[in-house]
Amino acid sequence: MRDQGGAILREVLTREGRGKLDLKDDRAFYSFPRLVTHVDDQFLNTLTEVYRQRIPAGAEVLDLMSSWVSHLPPEVSYKRVVGLGMNAAELARNPRLDAFFVKNLNEEPQLEAADCSFDAVLICVSVQYLQQPEKVFAEIFRVLRPGGVCIVSFSNRMFYDKAIASWREGTGYSRVQLVKQYFSCIRGFTQPETITELPKAESKSSQNSNLLQKFLKLFRRAGSDPFYAVVAYRNFKAT
Repeated sequence: MRDQGGAILREVLTREGRGKLDLKDDRAFYSFPRLVTHVDDQFLNTLTEVYRQRIPAGAEVLDLMSSWVSHLPPEVSYKRVVGLGMNAAELARNPRLDAFFVKNLNEEPQLEAADCSFDAVLICVSVQYLQQPEKVFAEIFRVLRPGGVCIVSFSNRMFYDKAIASWREGTGYSRVQLVKQYFSCIRGFTQPETITELPKAESKSSQNSNLLQKFLKLFRRAGSDPFYAVVAYRNFKAT
């Protein structure tokens, strides 16, 4: 039988790199609901568009480290959306979830899902808290169907004391490289790609925009949360 992958090829993080400043039980930290978004609207609009472009209608979706909102495009119907997070009250408020589970992936990285049972796995602004990312990404590979997509999105915000040292001490570039290593350490994921913004069709008027307009665009972006998404597929990218 052909090996479709899933093995952990190497450890990405050192013992020190997995460490957190706050050593108290994560369950206590997440015991009360936070019904807020942790990034700005521009970030979330970009994320929703990435989901719109990368997740087909009718897909079965696993929203890992989920909360009260999943940022999926509202007009798209999916066969099933399952959430996994740390706070039951938040997950119960999420209107896109058909089912949810409460679990601490740092203590139990295994996913209670059958092999090849999802078309997409999402991690939104939470990857910085994983202390065993190699095991979690091996599980993501296992539950994805061949051709299924994993989308990991993040910005520069975090609960600093709960983020791992390798993330806290990094930059936007180094964090992208770290997430790409999480994918690359698992046999069978495609070459991870990075998305920092979505290309838009340009009209003649926009192509002829002057330097002042370009400067103002850059200035507006400078005040917003930076957007990063790292995307990879199990075995191959579906067309």
